[in-house]
Amino acid sequence: MKETKLGMSFKKDDKFGEWYSEVIVNSEMIEYYDISGCYILRPWVMEIWELMKEFFEAEIKKLKLKPYYFPLFITEDVLQKEKDHVEGFAPEVLHILELYRGIYEEFLAVPVFKGRKSEMEKFADGLYTTSVEAFVPNTGRGIQGATSHCLGQNFAKMFDIRFEDEKGKRSFVWQNSWAYTTRSIGVMVMAHGDDKGIVLPPRVAPIQVIVIHVPFRDADTVAISGACESAVYTLNQAGMRADLDARDNYSPGWKYSHWEMKGIPLRIEIGPRDLANKQVHIVRRDNGAKADIPSTDLVEHVRTLLDEIQDSLFEAAKQKRDACIEVIHTWDEFTAALNEKKLILAPWCDEEEVEKDVKARTKGDLGAAKTLCTPFDQPDLPEGTVCFASGKPAKTWSFWGRSY
Repeated sequence: MKETKLGMSFKKDDKFGEWYSEVIVNSEMIEYYDISGCYILRPWVMEIWELMKEFFEAEIKKLKLKPYYFPLFITEDVLQKEKDHVEGFAPEVLHILELYRGIYEEFLAVPVFKGRKSEMEKFADGLYTTSVEAFVPNTGRGIQGATSHCLGQNFAKMFDIRFEDEKGKRSFVWQNSWAYTTRSIGVMVMAHGDDKGIVLPPRVAPIQVIVIHVPFRDADTVAISGACESAVYTLNQAGMRADLDARDNYSPGWKYSHWEMKGIPLRIEIGPRDLANKQVHIVRRDNGAKADIPSTDLVEHVRTLLDEIQDSLFEAAKQKRDACIEVIHTWDEFTAALNEKKLILAPWCDEEEVEKDVKARTKGDLGAAKTLCTPFDQPDLPEGTVCFASGKPAKTWSFWGRSY
């Protein structure tokens, strides 16, 4: 197995793209593949994905939905049928959107907005699309977190998909489409990672607590190892995910850096002094805070700290995102906010031609601006408010910006 390179060459605030590419490799999340655009998801990221799927699939089963597998290949005649159906998109039930929000905010600790996509941004030939939208303050770009599309009957008519209703009449089905992907894990890395590596919220951390023994010369290494094993056993029995790094071919300092790179929420160190004082030394990954905790109170303290870390990561990310929101009313204010990498909330006439014009007028090396979503949680829109881009009467508030 390839040895992990400890330490980062790039800083998040200086070269974000290079930092991101490096951190997902160094933290053992992925390996790049020979074919461009393809990569290997390593066990660390797959364990995170499994924890997310466990929650989501349980919620889907509550809706009494049934799974299907479909062919991955499409014949040429089917493509010909679909050729003229590529002009639209949107969601289906708000429940799915709420599950998306739960995945992002309650598991990944990433704040999102729920909203509806514009006609330009919706799924091709669907009726409408809804989504949850995140924002990356370091780059000033929005990122679509997950989508739910109401497809209507368009595809049913195209592929002749019918059902027999309660009156015995055969009708075209109404369809919807929704999914979230491993992109969500990348959004989490962007939101919380730092110059030491990734930072995992406890609810998606495959290992929530790593225990490391810190032996010194002439110390009772057997007793220290026993205390470490006992701590891991106690935490696991209490329902937490703990593990012991008992490798003796690496120094404690190397192990600290290794697990910081991988984002483990809590590190427990046990050395001779801790053993004598019947305590453990605990270090938080998110803020580096350290504390000595009595061994007898281990479970209670660790559980409290994990909850605090989960909440703290979300609040910190939300504060950073909210600080980037800029409410504007005019074109000049819009372009100024765009150049400052803001998440722009603007009054809009909700016309496709106007959005096309905005894209054309802002096209450049950094990419054009577009609508991210029209949030369901709408601010007041006073009578007489005009669209920032066209001067026509505004119909809604929408988020705008550059995006991934």
